[in-house]
Amino acid sequence: MADDSSDIPGLRKAAIFLMSVGQDTAAEVLKRLDGESVENVSREIASLEGITARQRDSVLSEFYNVALASSYMEEGGLPYATALLRKSLSPEDADRIIGQVSAAISSSPFSFLQKAESENLLTFIQDEHPQTIALILAHLNADKAAEILSGLPSSKQIEVVKRVANMEQTNPEVIREVEQALEHRLAAIVGQSFEKAGGIESVAEMLNLADRATEKSIMEGLEAEDPELVESIRRLMFVFEDILQVQDQGIQAVLKEVENDELALALKTASEELKEKLFRNMSERASELILEEMEYMGPVRVSDVEAAQQKIVDIVRRLEDAGEIVIAGRGGGDDIVE
Repeated sequence: MADDSSDIPGLRKAAIFLMSVGQDTAAEVLKRLDGESVENVSREIASLEGITARQRDSVLSEFYNVALASSYMEEGGLPYATALLRKSLSPEDADRIIGQVSAAISSSPFSFLQKAESENLLTFIQDEHPQTIALILAHLNADKAAEILSGLPSSKQIEVVKRVANMEQTNPEVIREVEQALEHRLAAIVGQSFEKAGGIESVAEMLNLADRATEKSIMEGLEAEDPELVESIRRLMFVFEDILQVQDQGIQAVLKEVENDELALALKTASEELKEKLFRNMSERASELILEEMEYMGPVRVSDVEAAQQKIVDIVRRLEDAGEIVIAGRGGGDDIVE
């Protein structure tokens, strides 16, 4: 294998990158890929042999430079990114990195909207049909989509969220027509493959970033029409590891409602960081009992662990809805309940 990352196939670069960043980070990346991509990159990881430190460093360096170029382009466009990169890279490397980023951005539907100010974009699309807005939001990054969603009237918020949640495959011709209907600043024409965007995951990510009042209003409106959809969204919005974001006082409130055997089962696959936080919020004797329970539990089914974790997540969400605990980083975090 070549030491220069430019000569390494893309799938192999992805495998080397995931092998280099540690299991926890790699797992977070894989969660965001579709099933086919996970299968392909996992197969590539399994086949990796004899990776040198130089090859690994070359791949990580390219990843860093591509990420840097992307942030520069978002900040000031292609000329700005090119000028900055050429100050730190050779002209050949700068051109190659910019080429990669430009190709990725230009192939993304509605990429011309990514740099628009959210306030201006909201004015631009708020009178569009909810299906059109849903299609646009599904292709924007989650931060910008959340800002747009928060600015829509409550009735339209619910309609848009329903459409994003139920969106799966969209014909590229439809995307192209919507882009053209927006009159100007068109992105590059979408390729002939079907573009997957939207889905419940997109809704969960948007609502996670929206302020608490917006999220609550949308979820309450949806629940009256489709309680199963609301439950599916809630399960994706907050997962077991997110308990790290709960304040210590909230952790103690949650632990009061959890049985020891249930907690021991839930912690079987938890990160060391989460275990440490939970143990820190219980007595030394209680933490010793949990550790003993985990040690003598033996092998358990993953489905049983996930079920135990979900029960605890449900307790967290119930206490948050009741205003009894605070989750750090959630929209509307200024409204602290002591």
